[in-house]
Amino acid sequence: MPALANSTLGQLPAPIIVPTYDRAAIRPGIAHMSVGNFHRAHQAVYLDRVLAMPGNAEWGILGIGIMDDARERAKADALHAQDGLYTLTECPADAPDTVRVIGSIVDYLHAPDDRAATIRRLADPAIRIVSMTVTEGGYYVDEAGQFQLDHPTIAEDLARDVPHTVFGLLTEALRLRRDGGVGPFTILSCDNLPHNGHVARTAFLSWARARDAALADWIAAHVTFPCTMVDRITPAVRDADIARLDAASGVDDRAPVFCEDFIQWVVEDSFCAGRPPLEAAGVLFTKDVAPYEQVKLRMLNASHSMLGLPGVLMGYRVVSDIMRDPDVIELLERYLGFDAEPLLTAPPGMELHEYGALLLRRFRNQAISDQLLRIASDSASKLPVFVKDTATGTLARGGNPVRIAFLLACFAEYLRGTDDSGAAYTVAEPHLTPDDLALAGDADPGRALGMSVFAGWGLEDHPAFVALFVRLRRAIRADGVRPTLRAIIAQPG
Repeated sequence: MPALANSTLGQLPAPIIVPTYDRAAIRPGIAHMSVGNFHRAHQAVYLDRVLAMPGNAEWGILGIGIMDDARERAKADALHAQDGLYTLTECPADAPDTVRVIGSIVDYLHAPDDRAATIRRLADPAIRIVSMTVTEGGYYVDEAGQFQLDHPTIAEDLARDVPHTVFGLLTEALRLRRDGGVGPFTILSCDNLPHNGHVARTAFLSWARARDAALADWIAAHVTFPCTMVDRITPAVRDADIARLDAASGVDDRAPVFCEDFIQWVVEDSFCAGRPPLEAAGVLFTKDVAPYEQVKLRMLNASHSMLGLPGVLMGYRVVSDIMRDPDVIELLERYLGFDAEPLLTAPPGMELHEYGALLLRRFRNQAISDQLLRIASDSASKLPVFVKDTATGTLARGGNPVRIAFLLACFAEYLRGTDDSGAAYTVAEPHLTPDDLALAGDADPGRALGMSVFAGWGLEDHPAFVALFVRLRRAIRADGVRPTLRAIIAQPG
C-alpha cells in the first residue's frame, strides 16, 4: 500500500482521482485558519477544482493549525509527511464511493510552533484571502453582539506581545501589511453563524481596537468580511475510520476524510484583494447570503440538534441508527414543516418543503453516519444559532412550541451525562460555566432556562412555555425520552 505523497501519486490504484495540475507550480494565495475535516471536504475541494483550471496557480492554500494539542500536532505531522495531500472519499447514498486526492493545500504551518513566524507568513503579499473555521463558539461575540473583551482567553491574549488567538494573529499580520504598504487581505468566515461576516468583523475590529485604535480604523477602511453559507455533512474521522478508508482506497493515508456527495457554498462577493474564479467551480456568489444561511441553519443544523440531543439520551450513538426510528422521523418532519418552514423566506428557486425532504434523505445516508455525541457537543453555542429564532418566532405567532420545549428539555437532561439506560457518556460543553451547570442540575427543573445559553430568548416572558418545559423534563426523568416523544407526536400539529 503506497504512502501518500507527491512522489507516489503515479502509483495509486487506478480508480482514485488525482490532481491533474502541477502542484510544484502552485503558490498559496489563501491561508486557512484551523484546518478541520470540514474545510478539507469543502473549501479545499472547491479550490482543488479551481487549480485544475489554467491560470490559477496563485490560489493554493496555506493551512494553519491554531490549537496546541496532540491531535493538531498529529495532523500537522501527517500533512507535512504527505506534502499536504489527503484522500477524500465522497459517499453517495445509492452509488459507489468516489475517492479523490485533494491537492489544494500546498503548505501547512502549526502556529504554536512559532506564532511570530506565522504572523510574518500571513503578511506575505501573496496571501490575499484568509478563511477560517473556528466553530460557532469561537468568535466570543455575546447575545448583544458585543465582543467579549473581558473573557479570560481574550484578555490574556491582548496582554501578550505575540498573540495566540486567530484574532491576534491576523490583526498583527495586518499591522505588518499596513506598515509595509502591502495592503489588506479579505477575512472569510466559513462557520455556521448567521451573518458570519458581520460577526467576524465585530470580533476582529474589537480585538484590534483594544490593541491599537489606529490599526482598527485602517482595518475597518480596507479589510472586507464577506458573509458565507457552507454545507456538506462531514463526519468525524476516528482511528477505525482511518483503517477502513485506507483499506478501501489502497492508500496509506494518515489524514483521510469522508463526506456525503452533496456540497454547497454561497458567498457574498466582497473581496478587497481579489479572489479566484470560484463560480466556475460551483460556488454561488450573491449580494445577500442571509436567506440561504437562515434556511440551512434553521433547518439542517437545527434538525441535527433535534437528532443529537434526544438521540444520545435514547441510547443512539450514530445518525444512521437513529434515522431508522419512525418516532424520530416523525419529530423531524413536524419540526421542519410546522416550526421551521413557516418562519423562513426561501431564496430564489428553492422550495422549503423539498429542501426539508432532501435533508432527511441526506441524513439517511448510512455511508456518512456521524457520531451523535459530536453533533450534541457544544450545544450551548449551537442552540442560540440554530434554534433561537425558530423558538422566539413560534412563541410570537402563537404556534405550538412543544417540539422546541422537548428539545430544550433534552438538552438540560443531556447535561447529566447518562442516557435512559444508565450508560455514561462524556458531556462536551466548553462554553457552559459552573453556574450554568448548577442551574441545569437544580431540583427545580425550570431553573435550567436561566442558563446563559438562553440569554435573550425571552422564554421567561411565556409562562405557558416554561410550564411545558418543566412538564417535559419531569416526564423524561420519570418515563424516559421514548415515551415522552411518543406522547408529543401523538398530538395534532
